[in-house]
Amino acid sequence: MKKVLIGTIAISALLLTGVAHASADLAKNSGCLNCHTVETKLVGPALKAIAAKYADQADASAYLTDKIINGSTGVWGPIPMPPKGGSATLTDADAKVLADFILTLK
Repeated sequence: MKKVLIGTIAISALLLTGVAHASADLAKNSGCLNCHTVETKLVGPALKAIAAKYADQADASAYLTDKIINGSTGVWGPIPMPPKGGSATLTDADAKVLADFILTLK
């Protein structure tokens, strides 16, 4: 039983790592990292700062998904974020994946 539990935990960790890696790739490929970095402010806030700001907000995933899809102005300063980060190919489903990924960075 102990071996099964350890194996299940190991597989879960690998799957989560794969999802996180895929989400990081999505952030890179959709252009998010043109204006954001994980650790420090660039044009927009650091992804970790975003995660920290909304960590305790119950609807954080939906809120961030909406901001990614529709763009945002004035939340983090005067520079606006265009809808879908300016990406012509980012889907609403991808925006949700990105929002959830960002929230894991806290």
